[in-house]
Amino acid sequence: MGCGGLTEALVAESLVGRRHQLDQARGWIADLAAGRGQSVLIEGEPGIGKSSLLRVLASDAVSAGCRVFWAICDELSQAFPLLPLLEAAQAETGVAGDGPARIAEMLRAETTPGSRTDVVAAATERFLALMDEVCSGQPVLLIVDDLQWADPATVMALGRLVRSVRQMSLLLVGASRPVPRREDVIALRRAVEPDGGLLRLRGLSENEAAELIAREVGGVPGARLRGLAEGAAGNPLYLIELVDALVRGRALTVEGDCVEAAGGSPPDSLAGAIADRLEFLSSSAREVLRMAALLGEEFSVSELAVASGRPVTDLLPALDEALLAGVVTDSGHELAFRHPLIRSALYDVMPIAVRAAWHRDAARALTEDGAPVEQVARQLLPAADAFRSTGAVDDWMVRWLASAGQQLVGQAPHAAIPLLRWAVGAIPAGDPPHDLLTCRLADALYSAGETAAAAAVAGAALDQVTRPELLVDLHWTLAPCRIAEGRSEEALAEVTRTLESYDLQPRARARLLVLVARLQRSLGRLEAAGQVAKEAFDLAASAGDRWASGWSLGVLTLIHGMRGDTTESLALFDRVRAMVEGDPSLTDLRLMLQINQAATLGDMDRYDAAFSAAEQVRQLADDAGNVARLAQAQVVVAELLFDVGRWDDALAEVDLSSHPQSDPSVECSAYGLAAIIQFHRGETTAIRHLAKAERCAARLGEDRLLGPLALARSLDREQSEAPGDALALLMAGLSESSEDVEETADLMADAVRLAMMVGDDETAQAVASRAESVADSSDIPHWKAVGTHCRGLLDRDPVALLAAAAHYHAAQRPLPRAQALEAAAVALADAGDTTAARTHFTDAYSVYSSLGAGWDLDRTQATFRAYGIRRGPHAPHRRSRHGWDSLTPTELRIAEQVSRGLSNPQIAAQLFLSRRTVQTHVSHVLAKLGVSSRIDIAREANRRSSTGPENAGPV
Repeated sequence: MGCGGLTEALVAESLVGRRHQLDQARGWIADLAAGRGQSVLIEGEPGIGKSSLLRVLASDAVSAGCRVFWAICDELSQAFPLLPLLEAAQAETGVAGDGPARIAEMLRAETTPGSRTDVVAAATERFLALMDEVCSGQPVLLIVDDLQWADPATVMALGRLVRSVRQMSLLLVGASRPVPRREDVIALRRAVEPDGGLLRLRGLSENEAAELIAREVGGVPGARLRGLAEGAAGNPLYLIELVDALVRGRALTVEGDCVEAAGGSPPDSLAGAIADRLEFLSSSAREVLRMAALLGEEFSVSELAVASGRPVTDLLPALDEALLAGVVTDSGHELAFRHPLIRSALYDVMPIAVRAAWHRDAARALTEDGAPVEQVARQLLPAADAFRSTGAVDDWMVRWLASAGQQLVGQAPHAAIPLLRWAVGAIPAGDPPHDLLTCRLADALYSAGETAAAAAVAGAALDQVTRPELLVDLHWTLAPCRIAEGRSEEALAEVTRTLESYDLQPRARARLLVLVARLQRSLGRLEAAGQVAKEAFDLAASAGDRWASGWSLGVLTLIHGMRGDTTESLALFDRVRAMVEGDPSLTDLRLMLQINQAATLGDMDRYDAAFSAAEQVRQLADDAGNVARLAQAQVVVAELLFDVGRWDDALAEVDLSSHPQSDPSVECSAYGLAAIIQFHRGETTAIRHLAKAERCAARLGEDRLLGPLALARSLDREQSEAPGDALALLMAGLSESSEDVEETADLMADAVRLAMMVGDDETAQAVASRAESVADSSDIPHWKAVGTHCRGLLDRDPVALLAAAAHYHAAQRPLPRAQALEAAAVALADAGDTTAARTHFTDAYSVYSSLGAGWDLDRTQATFRAYGIRRGPHAPHRRSRHGWDSLTPTELRIAEQVSRGLSNPQIAAQLFLSRRTVQTHVSHVLAKLGVSSRIDIAREANRRSSTGPENAGPV
């Protein structure tokens, strides 16, 4: 990245009154060159010197061997996700092959309501991975100028980078004006402020202003000149423009070393000074620049040629004149107005109606030239604003939205929303495009996260729309909005009403029945869901609708898995996979099925195959840009890790702090699982995660209770010494999950234990009988273990409890194994066999220790202390919380890869983890070792290797 032709020394020399800030900036570059990342936000009014300071940073970074990405935001691009960041990446040569171009293609991909993916979130993930890769090869300075105009996705991506700069050789510098104030930018400021990353530029003092003028005029400014400068309030840009206007107007006189302002009428404002500069341009140059102003602060000559309808050769004389006059500058790959206020001076003088017509004509010319939809929409947004104020309707704009609206919604919903709102408001309800554009508007609002507004638009449209394909689209948009609001029953009633009210063709009816089946399943009504799914399949097959056929069978695979029909579920999975293979519209279904397959393999205790399937689908979801399925896959991986006792790795997988989900059931399961682990470990963070799970459950509706939440609630009450309440919560979970065998099995042993604790023999007997029924119908080790475990608890039978522990060991499930061993030891101690009790108590203690289950350890010790039994001399001690000994096996492997210089994406590929999970693990390693960067991890790893683990000690 160049610095506008200025050398570092010249740029730095021009920054009068900024010596302290320059020293700070050079310190940031020194840290960056040493591999230490950080984030900075520079604030100040227009012209205060932000861009000049950024140019010094860029020049210093290049001299220090760093790469520079320079992103510039502007008003016209703020509705288009990630546009400044992608343009900056594409402008920097050699960036991870065609990575930026592929991300841009992802944003341009079409989506439909039936197979929607969160492409913006997926593209953000890809961009973050790209930055991770680039930073692993060379330190990177990422500059984002005019942050106040950044689109929400760009601000979100920057927030993610701020949280991870310690893991990357990245200096992130944003520059922003104080206004307009935006909540997301304010949150970004709060994120950088604690580490001293907020730098506010103030106006120059009187003496500093005089020094700047002296450098500009080549002499000491006289009294009148200094008096004129007072109106600049210390703003360097105004001072420079003021002096330049005086020079061009020959209004300066020289008397010895003194330079004085002569008589006349110098400009009385910055806008006046800029207007004075533009006066020196020819009329033809001003006309070309007004057209360029329509395109934004930066513009390409080729785009200007298309928009103006003039060949490049005709434009060159005017552009050369503007370059010589200092009105525009060459930014390397494009031209740019020297300052945003210059563009404003050209743009704002045009009457609104003229601007609207020019924008509309430019959009049409770009469309005819084959420009991407987001480039066309950039021109249509200001045109729509003008037409909205006059009530005018433009037929060409309406036709363009009808044909390109779906693609625009998929890649830039924030740009689509105002355009579609204008069109829907301008067209009478009876006109054919109205219904189509209303559906697109509802979809755009949903894609932008405005679920309440999307539900309002889609719900109102249901009373007007009659076209079957649009009714299907509306319901597939409305249903997830209702689910997010905890109104699944209402969504079900709305779909049912449409099915009963319209004489739909088999294809449309089958697609709505699929939605009914999915809603019924999500409400836990497996019998009803299965019947509707079969009906949907029959209809879809008769209509030759592969999409609905695949989805109906997909729902059936889920139902079989939840009922415990694992063999049937896996067989049906193979059938559906063959059906959907190679069909892009069914990618989402394929991912859902493979997630279900991984979960089912785990239910069967086939953990090697389960982990392999889960890791594969996680990568496929990432490749497809399907963030919702990626989150589901990560929760499945976390549940598998929990089952086999890798709790630290499970917590890393469900770390949702920087990745909010739209599916409340996924969030509820993730936070519930985290709370379960932390309750067992006796950590206070369990309460916070339980509260988050509760909020997610509220979005699901009052009647929906997931197994992980029921168990977490129960542990909370048990640890609060309310075992009766704990039992009631588990029984509620067992009742809610009555058709879901896996969730039921995971709650039964705890329910029997608590029932025995409070003397509720009737409940204990009922649950034990139910558990034995599950065990009798299955050959799966952990399901057989549950039946034996519950019966052993009920009968206080150590033989049955030890048999259950053996089954759990075969199933690779350490927590219930330890619980069965503990119960067997209690039964033996009650029978007077303290020697055998000590053996099994020590075994249980050893398993709890390996899990870091502090609450279970304390409870077990207290129980056996009452019998006079102490922990055996060879039982392992609890794991350290700090230093190398505190790292889990996965964290040790990741620390080793970090010390070899691998990036997070490279580590993720080698260990079959997600990049986000690796990032979480690296954060844990940094915290446990008490270091601040990846370089520090490598240094400590090398020191440990050279001295030996036994001598290295804690960091």
